[in-house]
Amino acid sequence: MNYFITGATGFIGRFLLARLAKRQGNLYCLVRSEEAANKLKKIGEQLGLEPDRLLPITGDITEQLLGVDDTNLQRLQGNIDHFIHLAALYDMSASADSQVRANVDGTKHALQLAENLDVGCFHHISSIAAAGLYRGTFTEQMFAEAEHLEHPYFLTKHLAEKAVRENTKVPHRIYRPGIVVGDSVNGEADRVDGPYMFFKLLQQLRDNLPKWVPLLGVEGGRLNIVPVDFVANAVDHLMHEADLNGQCFHLTDQHPMRAGEVLNLFADAAHAPKMAMRLNIRLFNIIPRSIVQMVMAYPTVKLTIEAILAEYGLPNSVLKMMNYPTRFECSDTHQRLAKAGIVCPPLSHYATRVWDYWERNLDPDLFPDRNLCNKLAGKTVLITGASSGIGLATAKRLACCNGKFLLVARDPEQLAEAKQQLQAEHDVEVYTYPVDLANAEDSDAFLETIHREHGNVDLLINNAGRSIRRAITDSKDRFHDFERTMSLNYFGALRLILGVLEGMEQRKSGHIINISSIGVLTNAPRFSAYVASKAALDSFSRCAAAEYSDMGIRFTTINMPLVRTPMIAPTKMYDDVPTLTPEDAAELVVDGVLRQPKRIATKLGIMGAVLHAIAPKFAELIMNSAFRMFPDSKNVPSSGAALADKQEQIQFAAMLRGIHF
Repeated sequence: MNYFITGATGFIGRFLLARLAKRQGNLYCLVRSEEAANKLKKIGEQLGLEPDRLLPITGDITEQLLGVDDTNLQRLQGNIDHFIHLAALYDMSASADSQVRANVDGTKHALQLAENLDVGCFHHISSIAAAGLYRGTFTEQMFAEAEHLEHPYFLTKHLAEKAVRENTKVPHRIYRPGIVVGDSVNGEADRVDGPYMFFKLLQQLRDNLPKWVPLLGVEGGRLNIVPVDFVANAVDHLMHEADLNGQCFHLTDQHPMRAGEVLNLFADAAHAPKMAMRLNIRLFNIIPRSIVQMVMAYPTVKLTIEAILAEYGLPNSVLKMMNYPTRFECSDTHQRLAKAGIVCPPLSHYATRVWDYWERNLDPDLFPDRNLCNKLAGKTVLITGASSGIGLATAKRLACCNGKFLLVARDPEQLAEAKQQLQAEHDVEVYTYPVDLANAEDSDAFLETIHREHGNVDLLINNAGRSIRRAITDSKDRFHDFERTMSLNYFGALRLILGVLEGMEQRKSGHIINISSIGVLTNAPRFSAYVASKAALDSFSRCAAAEYSDMGIRFTTINMPLVRTPMIAPTKMYDDVPTLTPEDAAELVVDGVLRQPKRIATKLGIMGAVLHAIAPKFAELIMNSAFRMFPDSKNVPSSGAALADKQEQIQFAAMLRGIHF
């Protein structure tokens, strides 16, 4: 008995291969590239399959006869008992055209090949999505009754199944799995969709709220979730049972849980707070559907919803899935499977395993370098203050990715050395520009140069800055201190932002990261000039973010704690104060590149801002105590008598690590 399989290296395909490997016969698997062939070979080795049983056939589902050449057509003619069509595009956010090519045209081409090879039976792995958003119970005998097929994925799965049903020359069997998640035994999976889309949100809730905090959520519709091992076992059994041609089988859960219950199950597995009160969305069904559609289509409402969902990495289609209206009748199939000892376990029995496998193996935060390089591939990155400190450490950290790096600083020799260091470690494009960003003419000339030589900037990291540690009482005759800090920290950064925004507006894409200070949150004494200049940039960024939110341009402010850089070197008191290293600071920048949050700050910085908001006088007294405890730079005592005071200062600085004093 021989098998021809499309999508054999996919999620369900790998598990089905493991079952078929235990049967007699050869497994001919369609592969599109040499990479896919190597992946298939590796799967075969893991399964202990002999190489002469697992045979790759080069082709493409978007081509006639799946692109199989004449030699293989003759070789397989009349020798295939079971043709299993698994290959499909499962991406709710993919374009309609790409889904039509993969799901509809791909199925038609598979049928064409099956007919040409005169196969025994064509096994089509469809989906419950073929029913659309049917309101009520959808049976295994129903098909044309499907409704609300507006989403491309639902429509293409429906049309693919229609093509199979209308073909009268090839015997067929159709399987409609539910929402497939990881193995019920160990949680193993290799794709992240369906309920996995909520896992990062649950993780964030766990990391920011105690488990006992009650949350308000939604009840939602019933989500039919099944483990991949159940689907593979069911298909393997049903395809070999006699006299079932022409039938359709629902591989679904007989007792699906509501969306709110599903989220609570995974929240419990994640040790995250659960939704103690859940609203039933059906209460809003009294509102006419036309009115709901009109409101949801209103630009302001639509953009707001899309922005909120995007913030948590959720596709727009998640709203429809939360209120899923369809129930699937599957009792006949389950009775047939039960005779073979195949049972679909309830989600509550394996939700913890699914979560655990995801968090240990699939969480995107586990692969920061890979995600970082995906973000920066082919992008132009401009970093200021890049010759030393945070700027140089950031450039080194990002240089592992295939981007173009423009490094800016005042000292040409240090810039040349920085370029040499980057290119010694990585094969990367690096361009250096000695520029005094505090000088308006130099900045304008620099912007003209980079636009002429490199086009647009995709990522701007405003890191260059000047810090002055001096009490206000000693600054009354030093107004130029305030002018100097503003000229670089605010106006210098602002010129670059305005200079790169036009290109970002045209592409509707871009990211600007401003290296600010924890002092903006804690209002550090002795740093009035420095903090004021950084606060000005923070305020501008917040205003700009609101204007560009719907254009795909993101602004991130990093309220950086004290970092041991050349900028703080003149203040000898900091030699004994706990600080971050430039490499630690660079990791915060990487986090900003990856997540594009509005703000990155330490918990101490956030606590300082909250304290100033709810108890401003108390916060003022704390900072005044710090002001009196720490001397001015010019008055740092060096005698042995000051040792006790110095120890007290170190203890205080360790307790409030990262804050400027």
